[in-house]
Amino acid sequence: MKQTTNSILMIRPVAFRMNEQTAVNNYYQKVLDELLPATVNLKAQQEFDAFVEKLKSVGVDVTVFDDTLNPDTPDSIFPNNWISFHENGDVALYPMFADNRRRERREEILDVLEEKGFQIENIVDYTSAEEDGFFLEGTGSLLLDRANGIAYCALSPRADEELFIEFCEDFDYAPVLFESFQTVNGERKLIYHTNVMMCLGETFAVICADSIDDKKERKMVLDSLKKDKKEVVLITEDQVNNFAGNMLEVRGANDKRYLVMSSAAHKCLTDKQILQLEKHAEILSSSLDTIEACGGGSARCMMAEIFLPKV
Repeated sequence: MKQTTNSILMIRPVAFRMNEQTAVNNYYQKVLDELLPATVNLKAQQEFDAFVEKLKSVGVDVTVFDDTLNPDTPDSIFPNNWISFHENGDVALYPMFADNRRRERREEILDVLEEKGFQIENIVDYTSAEEDGFFLEGTGSLLLDRANGIAYCALSPRADEELFIEFCEDFDYAPVLFESFQTVNGERKLIYHTNVMMCLGETFAVICADSIDDKKERKMVLDSLKKDKKEVVLITEDQVNNFAGNMLEVRGANDKRYLVMSSAAHKCLTDKQILQLEKHAEILSSSLDTIEACGGGSARCMMAEIFLPKV
């Protein structure tokens, strides 16, 4: 199984704003009071377009869909939470915590991907769990070490243990479960998505080990990464707040490896960390300040990797 892909799905926003329904447990979101909603969306579109341009310029195959005004989907820019694509032709659809995020799921996206020559064999649909109040938000909740068949998951209100185990059984992954925390007003609160505090590359892993408060769990996660011979790059909670955990390794032209992140993430890394990472992939960063502030997500959340076979 490949760990990285050259094909990415992205959704261009039309009414991006801070989503009040997700802010209840995404403590990275902020209200930009000084900006009008139209200005927030315009800035998000400009950041999105510049980001897509950078990806395309190094040879990443980006399929962009425009969001629609109706239904109202303020977080549609983060498609990796509701869908994932797999090498055997499977597509997984995930149950979403926020009611207005459930409307992001669009079947016509699958039709267009098939028109582009991607093969879809089977749809594995977990969305009925929403009715019972259980959630698992795609590759936000699940960090997949596809090459080694291991799935990492930080449990939270948006990542249910039983659903995670069900996913691992269906897709043949060995589960690694833990809890990860951030400090909010002096209190330790669960981090809403695993991909905020951790990134898995082909030959490396970026992780805020300090966010795993339970020492046994922390050791288990680090041991698992090291067993698979990944170079572990440790980041701090402050760096997590600058989205340094929210990175994704992709393939560009001639199979060259790029580690994609926001400018804020790039700027907060130390020289030593940058040297560690550049041994594995070239860093590609783009300014996502508005998207990060209002959306509470960053570069990795914006990219749904397509691993489907091509006809």
